[in-house]
Amino acid sequence: MLRSLVVGRWLAQREIRPLWQALQGVERPALLGTRYRVLGAAPCLLCGQLPRTAFHTSAALSKRRKDKDAKNAIHLNPKALKLEKPKARVVSIWKNMTVLELSKAIERDIDTVFEIFLYVDGSDHYDEPNAPITNLRVAQETVKRAGLRFKIEGSPVKVEQETKNKDAFRRSPAEEEKLVRRPPVVTIMGHVDHGKTTLLDSLRDTCVVQSEHGGITQHIGAFSVQLESGEQATFLDTPGHAAFGAMRARGAMVTDVVVLVVAADDGVMAQTQESLKLAQEAHVPIVVAINKVDKPEADVAGTRKMLLNAGLQLEEQGGEVQAVEVSALTGHNLDQLVEAVVTQAELLNLRSDPTGAVEGVVVESRTDPGRGKVATCVIQRGTLSRGAVLVAGTAWGKVRSMFNDAGKPIMSAPPATPVQVIGWRQLPSAGDVVLEVEGEHRAAEVVEWREAVLKKQQQEDDATAIEEKLQEHLKQYRAQREEKRKMGVRYKLRKRGPRPKENVEEDGPPKVSLVLKGDVDGSVEALLDTFDTYHGTECHLDLISYGVGPVTPSDVNMASMFSGIIYTFNVEVPKEVRTLALKKGVTISEHTVIYHLIDHLKERISAQLPIKEEEEVLGEANVLEEFLITEGRKKVPIAGCRCVKGSLKKNALYRVVRGQETVHEGELSSMRHLKEEVESITRGKECGLCFADHDLRFQSGDTLICYRIKQVPQTTDWDPGF
Repeated sequence: MLRSLVVGRWLAQREIRPLWQALQGVERPALLGTRYRVLGAAPCLLCGQLPRTAFHTSAALSKRRKDKDAKNAIHLNPKALKLEKPKARVVSIWKNMTVLELSKAIERDIDTVFEIFLYVDGSDHYDEPNAPITNLRVAQETVKRAGLRFKIEGSPVKVEQETKNKDAFRRSPAEEEKLVRRPPVVTIMGHVDHGKTTLLDSLRDTCVVQSEHGGITQHIGAFSVQLESGEQATFLDTPGHAAFGAMRARGAMVTDVVVLVVAADDGVMAQTQESLKLAQEAHVPIVVAINKVDKPEADVAGTRKMLLNAGLQLEEQGGEVQAVEVSALTGHNLDQLVEAVVTQAELLNLRSDPTGAVEGVVVESRTDPGRGKVATCVIQRGTLSRGAVLVAGTAWGKVRSMFNDAGKPIMSAPPATPVQVIGWRQLPSAGDVVLEVEGEHRAAEVVEWREAVLKKQQQEDDATAIEEKLQEHLKQYRAQREEKRKMGVRYKLRKRGPRPKENVEEDGPPKVSLVLKGDVDGSVEALLDTFDTYHGTECHLDLISYGVGPVTPSDVNMASMFSGIIYTFNVEVPKEVRTLALKKGVTISEHTVIYHLIDHLKERISAQLPIKEEEEVLGEANVLEEFLITEGRKKVPIAGCRCVKGSLKKNALYRVVRGQETVHEGELSSMRHLKEEVESITRGKECGLCFADHDLRFQSGDTLICYRIKQVPQTTDWDPGF
């Protein structure tokens, strides 16, 4: 106490002075609030300063001052003493997660998890690492006891299952001991009207060609033929018309042997070369049938030479391809052709596995009014029976009944057998691979997966198109911006008046809207491929919809909305649909031959084309001399002419040609012959012509061409290739 009460000069100078110097920079209110003791002196009320020798401090007062300052700080900010606790990590848990997955989630070993289970109710039977935790409360309590927090999410296993490929595929090659011999699949190919169907009729003793419209095959047919040797063979009859290229391609891909039919009177034609190319690309052996050798104009030697020029070397020319001269109409040498096909099949040693899941190919599909959706398939592996669940493309079905090529019901179909399958939920497309699956649930799963893949591909294509459109827009925008900068325009002027419509319907070129209905999928496909060859700009071809089966009221309503026409190919139009079409003013154009349909469509397109103006020259005259006559107070030039070609008409148009240059085009105001006003001048006569333009002057030697403009309807230049 004595030490705190006595202040000497030495203490004031040694200890107080540095403290006093430090307090010189502190604001006065802060200085006044500082804890201090003075002896006999107080701070000045005006300036707040203390006498240098009057300031005193001590260790006890300093400690008390620090404690008080801390309390004041806590009072002003209560959160200052609260320590922030680290937040616990959040762990994702889900129902039916295993003990091992839980240990990985909380980042503890499996033994630690089992120790925590000792204190968690209901965890007694979770004693294996792969045991699923069905009780979600056990997982929640375990995470809490591990000092963590949790959040409930969906199982990641489901996400993996969604990304897993659920498609159905062909089986791996069968073992050697399971393979048995099967009949060959023979495809007859060639140019149109070369006798392919007649040849097949002769082999199977039928008359299919008589039932074909126009005498040409327009569908792909699958037939089972009993050969004279007792063996079975499956024949595919493909169309030879140029429009059915996709059908020929499918026939070449599912066949074992190709019989290339070439007419001896025509030789190698366009579709002959196409069929030959398809067979060579598919690496299928070829047997050539030179047909129509019984005709007087047949040239067998020339046909063989044309085949060599087309790249097909026959046995007589040192090659490996057999060629048989036949007559499908009389049956000449058909046994030799069959023998050549059987020999080729034996060399191929054709075998297949008749057991297990069925594999095949859709050859053709159609909608039958009485039986529903029907698909003609060729079985390649396994044996198809009733009740089997099949998947083909994005269609699936359960086999309700089966029929052979003669229309008779069958109970089973071994490999290389053509069969008509009924029971499809959706109509499969020709060329789709047929696969048998475990059940309806699996079939629906496969179809759903394939549709999702197609949808994703479509979205990617749309995204690419959108990106290209965006880049095109940006390129155009940058060009316009650069042009504005060059012009010195920095800011776009604000337009006055109402805002224009964003979607403005402009009158574009005319268009022909149509709805297409066909009897089978292959025919519709051929017509669509033919439509793709149209690239006209003066008239657009708008395909509203297409499908397989008869015309429905919805087709009529859709065609009525777009002012379109309905084209049918080998399908019937119900009476009630025809009445509805007549009521709505919709035209239904029915056809049974493909090129008749295309010709009618070309006429419709030509009718929509704008009228074209053409110039028709009527005559020609030479100017002999110019005359000036007086009409009122004005001199009017008259051309004295002689007609040298055709005739001159007063109401026609005239062109004045001087040298190589046209100096005037216009009408006449007067045509006279020997002072008489006439309407026409024939060749060799002289006349005087006065033009409506009186400022026109003539020179001797000028040529006057008389012509008129006539309106001519245009014809489309669409060439579908046949």
